[in-house]
This record gives sequence, structure tokens and C-alpha cells, in this order.
Amino acid sequence: MTATEEPVLLHTAGRAARITLNRPRALNSLNLAMVRRIDEALTAWEHDPAVGTVVIDGAGERGLCAGGDIRAVHDDARDGDGAAAATFWREEYHLNARIARYPKPYVALMDGIVMGGGVGVSAHGDVRIVTERSRIAMPETGIGFVPDVGGTHLLARAPGELGTHLALTGAQIGAADALLCGLADHHVPSAALPELLADLAELPVQEALTRHVQPPPPGETAGQRQWIDACYGADTVEGIVERLFAHGDPDAKEAAGTLLTKSPTSLKVTLAALRRARDLGTLERVLDQEYRVSCATLTSPDLVEGIRAQIIDKDRNPRWSPATLAEVTDADVERFFAPLGDRELGLAGPDTTSEAPR
Repeated sequence: MTATEEPVLLHTAGRAARITLNRPRALNSLNLAMVRRIDEALTAWEHDPAVGTVVIDGAGERGLCAGGDIRAVHDDARDGDGAAAATFWREEYHLNARIARYPKPYVALMDGIVMGGGVGVSAHGDVRIVTERSRIAMPETGIGFVPDVGGTHLLARAPGELGTHLALTGAQIGAADALLCGLADHHVPSAALPELLADLAELPVQEALTRHVQPPPPGETAGQRQWIDACYGADTVEGIVERLFAHGDPDAKEAAGTLLTKSPTSLKVTLAALRRARDLGTLERVLDQEYRVSCATLTSPDLVEGIRAQIIDKDRNPRWSPATLAEVTDADVERFFAPLGDRELGLAGPDTTSEAPR
């Protein structure tokens, strides 16, 4: 394998060390080897006095990272025992937690598409930079999955019910909305990123940023807060859908229609995960909960079916089971949060996620 074929490129320039996700044809989707390579680099650079800043970006023109390698997850859930997917999530979530606690400035260039696992390797960093090209989303409910990589932690902390809207619909947001929702810190024009990288090699992060940060283009979400907060404050997904349809804003009705295309089970589990994440507090405790939920999806028919419909066959016609919200019982939801025994992720210690209210 040549250097340009390596899925993760590592190099240093001046005081900055740089991680470049290098699977542009797969939109830099993460696999286990990439997670391990990033973790090894962070270990080396943490103890290297010459490295003052770590930067992560993506190769190609389309984005930082579209998520994890869900084709591999699909195949493991369909044909295997789920062990490979569980191992990937275990190490990925440990990496997410490490990024959040990394002792040196960790700068994420969230240019272009940043979704799913791409959010996990960027939005937990110290300095999260978006551009006018950024399209950020947690689209998991559309493939029979649930937001993970600490996504429920981030979205649960967004103002009002904005995070609930984004988690349930999987809606993509741009730079201004990412800043509003707490998923990013600064906007830098995409054309200025090469100069920013050059400055990060020579200057402390904040000094480099002051040369390039600009106000973002206008967003959409701030103007939607009224109906989002009013509708997504309902206690159940059914209640949210009812309020959205009853609201007079056309965007609310459109959101209701979007929800009805998603996995009913994923919607209910996602809402429960978000509400519990608000009370769990730390990222580590939420990641422990997300690991339980993710492992449970491996035995849910919707994960294989959702990935088939959206990614494999691309017929965009998933056959969810159960097919309606009314058919998903409280017991169906609760099983996703069941303890895993000796298979727990254990980032926050034993039994911490069980303390969240039911």
C-alpha cells in the first residue's frame, strides 16, 4: 500500500500534527483500522513536546467524514454474530472520549459533509471549525440505527428542542446552525483553510484563528425555534408528530412527514436516549449508554433493512418492523437499554447508565 492509499495520513508541520482521513471515494468513512491508527497517533503526539496542536481533516473535496463503515456493520449484523461491529463501536467510542479529554488543542476542520462517526471525531474536539460548505447531520434513524459516537450527548445539550429535531429527523445543518446548536465553535471560509493550516504550524491556536474567523452565512434553525420547541417538547414520538401536523408552519408539517419515513423503533429509542442523556451528564456515561443501544440494534431487523434500503440496494423503500409507532411498545424500547454484563463499555465505571430515569 502506497502512502496515498493509506486510509489515515499522518504528518507534522512546525508545531502542528495533522490527521487526514484518506478514503475520499468512501467519503472518508471510518473503519476499525482507521480508529486504531488515529488513537496510536494521539498517543505518540500527546507525549511529543514538539507537538503543540493536533488537526484533523478529510481528503478530497466532499467532506471530513460521512460516518462509520455501515456496509460492514450491515454484513456483520446480517451474516455474522455482531462481534466485529461491537468491537468497532467499542474502540470508536473510546476514541471519541479520548478526543474530548485530549490534553493538547484538538482542531477539527468540519468542511463539507460531516455525519455520524465524522461528528464523533470532530465535534468533541476543543476547536471545531465549520465552513460555508459544511453539512452536519446525525442521520441514523433513517437506517434503523440510533445516534451514537456521543451524538446524543451533544444533541441533548443543544438549545431548547433543537437537538431532538436533528436527532429524530436526521436533518442536515450548515455552519450557522452548527454554531447555534453547539456542534461547532468558529466559521472560517473554506478558501482560507490552507492559510489557517499554515498558521497553525507556526502559531498558538487562538492567535491563528483570529486571522481567519468570519461570521457564517445566515442559517435556518434560529427562525424555526418557535415551532421546534413547541412540538418536540412532547413526551412521546406520537405526541411530537401530532403537534407537528397540527402546527400552522409548513416546515413543521414537512418535519412530521419526514419522521413518518424513519424507523419507528429507532425514533422511539432515540427520543428515550436523548432524554436520558440530559440526566446522565458526562460524555463517558452517555457513551456507555450508547454502546448498550448500538449493540441492541444488531438484533433489530430495522438496522439490516435500513442499510439495505438506503445504502446497499438504494431503493429508498425500507420495510420497518414494527411498521408503525403505535406497534413499538415501551418494552421494545427498554430492551435497548438493558445492561450488557461483562460486555459493558465501562468508560464511566460500572452501572452508571442504569441511574438514568426510566
